Amino acid sequence: MIQDLKVLIIGAGIGGLALARVLALRGADVTVLEQAGEIKEVGAGIQVSPNGLAVIRALGLEARLEASGAVLADTVQLCDYRGKSVLKLDLTQLSPQKYYFVHRADLIGILADGAREAGVKIQLLQKVARVEDGPRACVTLASGAQREADLVVGCDGVHSVVRGALNGAAEPFFTGNVAWRATVPNQWARRSDVRVHMGPRRHLVSYPLKGGELVNLVAVEEQRSWMAESWTLEDDPANMRAAFEGFGAEAQAMLDAVEAVKCWGLFRHPVAAAWHGQSLAVLGDAAHPTLPFLAQGAVMALEDAWAMGVALERAESLQAGLAAYQNLRHARAEKVVATATGNAWKYHLSFGPLRFAAHSVLRLGGAVAPRAMLRQFDWLYDYDVTAI
Repeated sequence: MIQDLKVLIIGAGIGGLALARVLALRGADVTVLEQAGEIKEVGAGIQVSPNGLAVIRALGLEARLEASGAVLADTVQLCDYRGKSVLKLDLTQLSPQKYYFVHRADLIGILADGAREAGVKIQLLQKVARVEDGPRACVTLASGAQREADLVVGCDGVHSVVRGALNGAAEPFFTGNVAWRATVPNQWARRSDVRVHMGPRRHLVSYPLKGGELVNLVAVEEQRSWMAESWTLEDDPANMRAAFEGFGAEAQAMLDAVEAVKCWGLFRHPVAAAWHGQSLAVLGDAAHPTLPFLAQGAVMALEDAWAMGVALERAESLQAGLAAYQNLRHARAEKVVATATGNAWKYHLSFGPLRFAAHSVLRLGGAVAPRAMLRQFDWLYDYDVTAI
């Protein structure tokens, strides 16, 4: 029932652009409304695990991703904050599946080009003030102009206007974590590994980008509060370095190389109870924002996009298709969000004896049964939403 369906998608991020191509390739009349003056992605790196790559492949965009300077990952290295190895996971054992490190801007560009080639119209400077559900959805822009469509999908993040219309107004809650993001020149010949330095109430993630030209840094620290409204606040690199004082030489060398950094508080809602109404739906962070401790936020939006397309294509009515979409995605989203939240606790152990014991168990597991340590993620990486 997608053929000639008029769809408005709010937000030209990874989920919105992927959904736009998914639906347009199936015959929908798709317009993306983006409030910014240009399509861009704040931030730097993103990890595209095999379950996300499956969607990019199904969209016919895998070759472009590979040509963009994406780095094929081969190792996950967990270290304590001083730099001592705790666990090493060999990602080549995922073969023939692939795991990539990609610059966000590159992925956004690939998806935007793919959407336009499928006939999608992308309209900039379109800030949405409110949406109304009904037999046909109505979008009111900040300018006062109104737009109607058979389906409006909110791909508009944790502060989603559409989520509020479906589930009632509720502010996202601060998770007690603040993140910094930066890129630095790759002075250490990092080629294909992601490293996580785990310390008391904080951790640092690093991995190469742009064919190994850069190293992406994401540093997360527990804090009591976060007052700034912006989620991409410019910060002084000295604040980032001060927060990670006491980390080992390798971490300090990367932090010392930072010249510009963004900082933001990590907020989220519980997984939404209602993902759709009569003619409204939500996708990605608008439905299930998650902490970045499993590297699945963007990948889950890709999965959502494909699942919505399949559900609508197979359904005899819009309502049946939207209900099938939520049924396909809700339980998996809850599991991913819960797992990411659990990883935050594991990464940030502050009680020394408990941290020692936990790291000892990981070292033993990596030494005795390395494949079993990787297989614990089979439920995540082996899942192929394009095969449903």
